[in-house]
Amino acid sequence: MRQTAAGGPAGPPDRPAGVAVRRPGASARGAGRPVLLAVAHGSRNPAGVAATRSLLDLVRAQRPELDVRCCFLDLAAPSLPEALAGLAGDEPAVLVPLLLGTGYHLRVDIPGALAAARLPHVRLAPALGPDPLLATVLADRLAESGRAPGAGPVVLAAAGSSDPAAAADTRRTARLLAARLADGRPVVPAYLSAARPTPREAVEALHAAGHHRVAVATYLLGPGFFADRAAGTSAHWTSAPLGTHDALARLVGARYDNACADLRDRAHTGPAAGTGRDRRPALTRAH
Repeated sequence: MRQTAAGGPAGPPDRPAGVAVRRPGASARGAGRPVLLAVAHGSRNPAGVAATRSLLDLVRAQRPELDVRCCFLDLAAPSLPEALAGLAGDEPAVLVPLLLGTGYHLRVDIPGALAAARLPHVRLAPALGPDPLLATVLADRLAESGRAPGAGPVVLAAAGSSDPAAAADTRRTARLLAARLADGRPVVPAYLSAARPTPREAVEALHAAGHHRVAVATYLLGPGFFADRAAGTSAHWTSAPLGTHDALARLVGARYDNACADLRDRAHTGPAAGTGRDRRPALTRAH
């Protein structure tokens, strides 16, 4: 039994490149509040881009007082430089990476774009993961795939990175998912690129160890190349990507709120550095 697609319907098209167009009423509701500028990885798969926009539609529904905008690091428009160009020079904003862990994008690409934009009132929030709310979403997607509690071990299929910090984040997420499932079954981290074991290798190793029914938890935000690869194992169940989920939208809002608090604190001691990165985020409470 397999489930490999996720994400709700596509949201409205993003504004033209570099042009800040507000939703009706957003100017009044967002007055005095920093813009929430979400930056996603991007995908050649239209369903992957649609999943990002659908998630941000849910963030807007949860937080109607905010001006929520979207941009992409690659493969989709608007780009991060274009979205930054759409901000007024003194317009405060919080850049929330829709990334599941630390890696090159968070350490190099995004700070570099912020430095080039020379926007002193833009603050960079941490990555979404690891966080208990992500474990909540992963557990829900596993249940939707048909895996019953305790039915078998789980392979956590992450995108993968050559950055050791990213691998550490994935291992931490595996521990959080095991704690969330609380069924005594192991959760094995695996990587779809740049590191090993791959999900296929992890599933085969568990089969060789006598586990006949293994689940793959797809630790990706939306459909695309990596999600298709995650589905290509001999696992009995493969969960959908995280997609549009109430807990994931709340996590985006939490990252924004924490960065806003940091932005206010720094305003008392000097301008916030556009290239600055927040310390590791405090874990949110899963509900």
